[in-house]
Amino acid sequence: MRILTLNYEYPPLGGGASPVTRALCEHLAAVGHEVDVVTMGYQHLPQFEISGRVRVIRVPALRRSMVRAETPELLSYIASALLPTLALTQRRRYNVVHAHFIVPTGILAAAVRRVSGLPLVITAHGSDVPGYNPDRFTRGHRLIAPVWRVVAHSADVIVSPSHYLRALIQRTCERPVEVIPYGFDPPPVRISKRKRRILFVSRLFPRKGAHYLLEALAGLPLDGWEITIAGDGPMLEALQAQAQHLGLSVDWRGFIKGAPLDELYASSAIFVFPSTNDNFPVVLLEALAGGCAVITTNISGMPEVVGDAGILVPPQDVPALRDAIRRLMNDDDLRADLSARARARIAHFAWDNVIRRYLEVYQGAGVYGNV
Repeated sequence: MRILTLNYEYPPLGGGASPVTRALCEHLAAVGHEVDVVTMGYQHLPQFEISGRVRVIRVPALRRSMVRAETPELLSYIASALLPTLALTQRRRYNVVHAHFIVPTGILAAAVRRVSGLPLVITAHGSDVPGYNPDRFTRGHRLIAPVWRVVAHSADVIVSPSHYLRALIQRTCERPVEVIPYGFDPPPVRISKRKRRILFVSRLFPRKGAHYLLEALAGLPLDGWEITIAGDGPMLEALQAQAQHLGLSVDWRGFIKGAPLDELYASSAIFVFPSTNDNFPVVLLEALAGGCAVITTNISGMPEVVGDAGILVPPQDVPALRDAIRRLMNDDDLRADLSARARARIAHFAWDNVIRRYLEVYQGAGVYGNV
């Protein structure tokens, strides 16, 4: 089968959905399918590259940051990608178009589907769904609501990584939504001595909750414990000022990935992710794979990821968060138990199962032949 994948973000650009898209493409290719990806260009990234059976085509676009894209930059991707993508559909004889994000990528995909007649699958990831990210996109979703509905109805199948996000989609668009969790390739198990370290990893947006973590830590005896925050984003300076005001010594690592990030998870005792709203956080998968004792919130997609392998607290509840951190700091056996549960939990997200589900979805979208 030949699959055309569309996503405005593809590594090294973007956050959680970007590496998930690449991993899905690579695993589809590993079982014999051909995958073409059309994504945004950025600075000196190559316009075309091949990795095995995955071909990546980068179109010119406005983009100033590797981490995030603003609305005009997203629109530039749609405008720039349309004609090259239509040309690809003429030359390459795809079996299915798979778009990531209902908006903005779904707008491009809907136009491609209309012209080419190819089956269309769209995977939602969170910020593309009304009501998911009220601190950034409420006004934008109101403005594009008619377009959003047209795009959603143009898809033959919509996929959500979580039941939580499916409910949000169906609140706006009454149609079936398949739930397929993100797959995850855990890195090789690292035999690292765990430090008495409390770790937070994420892009630094308000809903990720780093400010709640700092507030909770300020009320704890931290002698012998390190605090590490890895990530970048618009809240960085405010968080650094908050930590200084609270008298906290924080190791600010910035945006890191790959082996250095894997080592950070593998050597940290506690991972805290007090997000107020998230779909299917990749950082939780990474923390579970690293064997951290995990604390996160009990809403949206977080419980679907951690299952029984973490401690859940209410969002924005600093006293509850502080009590959970204190409990783990003081209980070596509990940390060890959660670490073992974490490594067992990550097996639920094996890519073999995810690929099988997606191939079933492609077939349900109208793809026939060898899928």
